[in-house]
Amino acid sequence: MNSRDFFVSLSLIALIGLCFPLLSFAQVDDAAPNIPERVVWNKAPIAIPLVVGEERLVHFPDSVSIGLPQSLTPLLRSQSINGTLYLLARQAFEPTRVMVRSEIDGPIYVLDISAAPGGSDSRSLSDVQVLLQASQKPPQDLSEDAGADRSTSDNRSQSVGYAALTRYAAQQLYAPTRLIPRQPGVVAIPVNPEPVDLVLGGKIEAVPIAAWKAGLRYVTAVKLINRTQSPVVLDPRELRGSWLAATFQHNRLLPAGSEADTTAVYLVSDRRFDAAF
Repeated sequence: MNSRDFFVSLSLIALIGLCFPLLSFAQVDDAAPNIPERVVWNKAPIAIPLVVGEERLVHFPDSVSIGLPQSLTPLLRSQSINGTLYLLARQAFEPTRVMVRSEIDGPIYVLDISAAPGGSDSRSLSDVQVLLQASQKPPQDLSEDAGADRSTSDNRSQSVGYAALTRYAAQQLYAPTRLIPRQPGVVAIPVNPEPVDLVLGGKIEAVPIAAWKAGLRYVTAVKLINRTQSPVVLDPRELRGSWLAATFQHNRLLPAGSEADTTAVYLVSDRRFDAAF
């Protein structure tokens, strides 16, 4: 090997030696954990861009519920689990305003969600971490009397009256998401959405659709559908079961097939629906 070839070989070895650390570094960088994008909530809408087919997580300080406008329902899958929103766009869509409600004494967040098609050169979007300013955080109970305070809260939930429970259930079904009030101590419970023979006479189909519990009381919303070709006047005395109160959203149903052939009844009881029925 002549001297020229010798120096060329040395140069190649040095170049390869430089490349290995660079390649190794690039692999470590690609494997780096997803560092969330942190956003402080200051009442300004938070932009949440999505890539179609790629799930993006949005973390909140506490448990939240999301209200999607009807236009987004077929385009966006959303799940809320323990303070994290899991968002997956099925199709591209323009920025759309969405309300996210804290399930404790926190704020109502405003998100502007949009989605764009993914490309071969598009990078995965990081999670979003929504933070509260110190003045916005709900106070924490650090006293030794926390158990007594929880007991007081339980007593308040037990004292929720029939009218308040009925109004709460009706608002959950019919009010816009932004107007649904919070009722401390009232929690949603599962209900079996199977038709039941609730109304005497066999003219009305009844299907439980939602239920809530407050202390020792329950309220169940049941959808009523007129299956006859005649109008029907609803009478609480024709309801089967043991109910503390029964309130119809409308007390008259038009014939089957009409726009007004369906309504709801709110049933307050001292036990779950299937036990009171």
